[in-house]
Amino acid sequence: MQDKRQDHMPKGWGRQGYRHLRRNLRRGWSVLLARGPGQIEFWLIALLIGIFAGLAALVFRIGIGTLQRLAYGTDDLTMASVAGHLPWWWVLAVPILGGLAVGLILDRFTPDGRVRAVADVIEGAALEGGRVEIREGLASAAASVITLGTGGSSGREGPVVHLAGVISTLVANRIKATPVTGRELLGCAVAGAVAASFNAPIAGALFAHEVVLRNFAMRAFAPIAISAVAGTVINRMRYGGVTEFQLPAGGGLGFYIELPAFMLLGLVCALVAAGLMAGIFRAETIANRIMARTGWPRWLRPTLAGAALGMIAIPYPHIIGVGYEATSAALTGRLDLWTAVVFALVKAVAVAITLGGRMGGGVFSPALVMGALTGLAFGILATAIAPHASGNETLYALAGMGAVGAAVLGAPISTAMIVFELTGDWQTGIAVMTTISLSTALASRMVERSFFLTQLKRRGVHIAEGPQVWLPRQMRVTAVMREIGSKTAPAADLLRNMVADGQMVADQTTLGEALSLFDRTGAAFYPIVRQDGASPEILGAVYHIDALRGLATALGAVAAEQHG
Repeated sequence: MQDKRQDHMPKGWGRQGYRHLRRNLRRGWSVLLARGPGQIEFWLIALLIGIFAGLAALVFRIGIGTLQRLAYGTDDLTMASVAGHLPWWWVLAVPILGGLAVGLILDRFTPDGRVRAVADVIEGAALEGGRVEIREGLASAAASVITLGTGGSSGREGPVVHLAGVISTLVANRIKATPVTGRELLGCAVAGAVAASFNAPIAGALFAHEVVLRNFAMRAFAPIAISAVAGTVINRMRYGGVTEFQLPAGGGLGFYIELPAFMLLGLVCALVAAGLMAGIFRAETIANRIMARTGWPRWLRPTLAGAALGMIAIPYPHIIGVGYEATSAALTGRLDLWTAVVFALVKAVAVAITLGGRMGGGVFSPALVMGALTGLAFGILATAIAPHASGNETLYALAGMGAVGAAVLGAPISTAMIVFELTGDWQTGIAVMTTISLSTALASRMVERSFFLTQLKRRGVHIAEGPQVWLPRQMRVTAVMREIGSKTAPAADLLRNMVADGQMVADQTTLGEALSLFDRTGAAFYPIVRQDGASPEILGAVYHIDALRGLATALGAVAAEQHG
């Protein structure tokens, strides 16, 4: 029997061959860990990350649909129609129970009771070497599935993006990736997740560059594109190649003279987007004050938000879930003017309650709903005023959907691609791009460029200004410290005398704070101390020239990565 088995093996193969293969695999893994992945290896890793990110997005979407069918008997595509015929007490009770479950999960598994989403991924890309929080990210994904499955009014892209970041973080930690490689892996994961979530490979790749990495470095383009394609394939294996929304025929641009109407729509959409974002931030501020004054437990906040959503959903069931049915109705012109306006206002309130109440989900899908409703209402008025010089009002709904979404994301390129790929309509590009460009330009002056960057600014993380601003606030003086006792450090006695005179900086002092101190005093160096006990421990010294050199080196590395 042994001889027969050997006859079917390649010549020279056997136990020795297997041992040789295992030895080579171990050697290759050691090289990968020691030197980092080469180009071919990195592309393979990007492919695998795209597959797993796509699977995560698919499981997330299936989980939402399953929970919606259990709670309401249908999924998001027909939610408003079905929920409107359910008993009022059931429509009220489901989001309350969902909010309670969300509150308990976040209270148990996060230190602050907050859902992680796109803003945290942007922060991880900029400040944490492409890493995000793992435990908190998994808890946020679970909380978001429950939120969207039980009546929350938000989107699925935010938690999916962070869940993809968890996958890339696990890989980056496993292979001990450098910050540059970690950011590229994060971009790959985000591209795969967005592409799988929206069935939009081009938009997924552009979203990773434009929103998360905030640059279009050529070295990262190929692996990110590979991941986006992989994520799209995962989506289409389940749902096929159909678009999310079907548009009616005959929605083309009437005359180029109609373009001023789309320019005006862009300005209106900017105001709508700014109002939506301001409402969310205002709701969060009010909720924070109430929780601080009352001392209520953190898990009660999403529960109360769920109760408010349930009361709104009784007369307006279209607020439940992502809102695809309302968006589809707007894009196909099945709503009248008054209904579109009321639906938009109610949706804005529901989104503010959901996110301000610290339930799960993202903001992009609600922005698409708001944009489609706003565009339809505008289009009804525009076509009524100039019927002979106007196209179909549904074209305004499509342009409005992109304009509000782009203003919220601060990403006109990837948003335009998402709109085109969601609808399959590439013939209306002039109108859509005109509206998106003006909306983004105006809205970026009202907020910190986007919803996510404004979120980070409210937490004290200033990324919008660029690396020349946030790098000095991130780096610590210990990064450029000359350790006490080294040949280049000042004498220990001199450092002790300076500390005794109060001339010192703490080890947690940032380079920005140290440089400001040097500018004010003109000193050449300061001792660095750690305050552990009654007397400070001297660690070393920071020189003015070292602080400047360290900052210049870090800025150079960022520039090299962005333009590499």
